[in-house]
Amino acid sequence: MEKTAEALKKNGIEAFVVESGEEAKKKVLEMVPAGAEVMVMSSVTLDTVGLSELDTVKKQLMAMDRATQGREMRKAGSAPDWTIGSVQAVTEDGQVVIASNSGSQLPAYAYGAGKVIWVVGAQKIVANLDAAFKRIYEYVLPLESERVKIAYGIDKSNVSKLLVINREIVPDRITVILVKQKLGF
Repeated sequence: MEKTAEALKKNGIEAFVVESGEEAKKKVLEMVPAGAEVMVMSSVTLDTVGLSELDTVKKQLMAMDRATQGREMRKAGSAPDWTIGSVQAVTEDGQVVIASNSGSQLPAYAYGAGKVIWVVGAQKIVANLDAAFKRIYEYVLPLESERVKIAYGIDKSNVSKLLVINREIVPDRITVILVKQKLGF
């Protein structure tokens, strides 16, 4: 984990290693200013550590009408001041890989959000990009397919879009909190 944290830092991504999900939550709460505009992305990891209550953007989105306010909804979700989420894999060389069916979280992660925080369980650290893609297709996708069946009544999920973050060029924009326990898929 320490090697991966150092690699992330070399790639312009701040990284912290913590012992537990509880410590990760505490770290996130220390980082996000009171009253901040926050979009918490859907994540089993975040559900596990209890960070969903920070979300202010989704509350706004739930009050909007997709048919008449779709553009405003896309803009609000794509460029919040803060976004908190998780990822499917982090390579030992400090690359971050995010897989998505809809792609809704990708604009904020790639560019739109002012600050990005990812909480990442230890099992998501992999050797390289090949191992990251294998992990996504062979391990994460089947579990996510089961989750969406229960949550949304959808037959299965897909890896419709992939984002690989090799480096962050904006100082202090992205932070990864690596947790020394299994969290999420």
